[in-house]
Amino acid sequence: MGKVKEEDDKQSKEFCIQPENTDRSKLNSKKWPLLLKNYEKLNTRTTHFVPLTSGSTPLERDIKEYIKSGFINLDKPSNPSSHEVVSWIKKILRVEKTGHSGTLDPKTTGCLIVCIERATRLVKSQQTAGKEYVGIFRLHSAVEDVKQVNKCIEELTGAIFQRPPLISAVKRQLRIRTIYQSKLLDYDKDRKIGIVWLSCEAGTYVRTLFVHLGLLLGVGGQMIELRRNRSGIQTENDNLATMHDVLDAQWKYDNHRDETYLRKVISPLERLLIGHKRIVIKDSAVNAICYGAKIMLPGVLKYEDNIVLNEEIVIITTKGEAVCLAIALMTSSSIASCDHGVVARIKRVVMERDLYPRKWGLGKVAVLKKRLMKEGLLSEKGKPNEKTPAEWYKQAEGGSIEEKANKVEEEETPVKKVKKEKRNLEEEKEQTAVEIDEENVELSEKKKKKKKKKKHEDDDDE
Repeated sequence: MGKVKEEDDKQSKEFCIQPENTDRSKLNSKKWPLLLKNYEKLNTRTTHFVPLTSGSTPLERDIKEYIKSGFINLDKPSNPSSHEVVSWIKKILRVEKTGHSGTLDPKTTGCLIVCIERATRLVKSQQTAGKEYVGIFRLHSAVEDVKQVNKCIEELTGAIFQRPPLISAVKRQLRIRTIYQSKLLDYDKDRKIGIVWLSCEAGTYVRTLFVHLGLLLGVGGQMIELRRNRSGIQTENDNLATMHDVLDAQWKYDNHRDETYLRKVISPLERLLIGHKRIVIKDSAVNAICYGAKIMLPGVLKYEDNIVLNEEIVIITTKGEAVCLAIALMTSSSIASCDHGVVARIKRVVMERDLYPRKWGLGKVAVLKKRLMKEGLLSEKGKPNEKTPAEWYKQAEGGSIEEKANKVEEEETPVKKVKKEKRNLEEEKEQTAVEIDEENVELSEKKKKKKKKKKHEDDDDE
């Protein structure tokens, strides 16, 4: 029994999808991390692919790569601005790029997702994600009944107009923001202080909301304190770290070469994408997508249920690495029924180029094209020229030059024929116009000659 457990542990450490030859029925993928969790529940399009040794599971990356492709769920302290905090982390970790998931006011505390290097590519998607806050407000005068406060808070749900306060990071322009939910957690009549929890759209000013609450009650009000307890998918219960944790973790790594603390503080960027629906692609297609190739159906291994058109999805490797964010162009049912086509359109590539080897341009036609381009038998852009041999047309375009011309003539559609006839008519008109012009020139020259002759004759008579 002990040996079987050890073998299972070794297999579970691999955390990657294997080809059809291997038996994985005994493994339980419920305990697998991040984007590979419950991969057995994904629909299988094919299990035939060649696994490559490149890449690794997100949790087993080299420490330098782990930091560069990670983020910190930071508990922002009161007083410094979000920009200051992010610049401090950049100096502590000695990295080139950092970004955050949405500005917090200097006095506000709570979740601030700080993305590092490669993870900054996900900043925009995190900035537009929903937020949750817990705020404390004070009313300027006493209210007769607590039910009035509760009623006014309920009225301030849904789409509301807001103008940012005088001291703010954005332009003071009237805009609409949505409050999804709000609850009055507690209210003290004597001190006229209350606590509110609310879930809202990104860009909502809670300070302005509490001012509106005071106006609705007719007594006036203001915000005392605010804390963000959720930003996007990350809450304050999900691996929240302080500035001291970041500093201590880096010191421990620099002085003792112990990377465990750093790995606890920093999370891989794949953790931000757990809520997205997944499509698993073959290892041979990864680098092509990193260079901007279309996500085609032959490269798909597994896909999730209930994928809807124009939905934001995540494309992952067999090891659970995020390749890119994409917009779905096929539903789950069409992926199951079709043999070819574009599955999704790339929105943002997350993975670095050449992490996986290039697997395109290795076919017969591609090799022949490269050879002919080197020899000058094709142009620099791979197009035929005067020196192009017949073998190129045979292999690349399916026949000789004469056969190709015959095929083109056979494949002419009625629309093309109409266009050709129009062109011929225009050419004929141009030719006739040119001929008429030439005749007019000749006539004018003859008239001039006659006039000159007459003048000479008149001069002689005189």
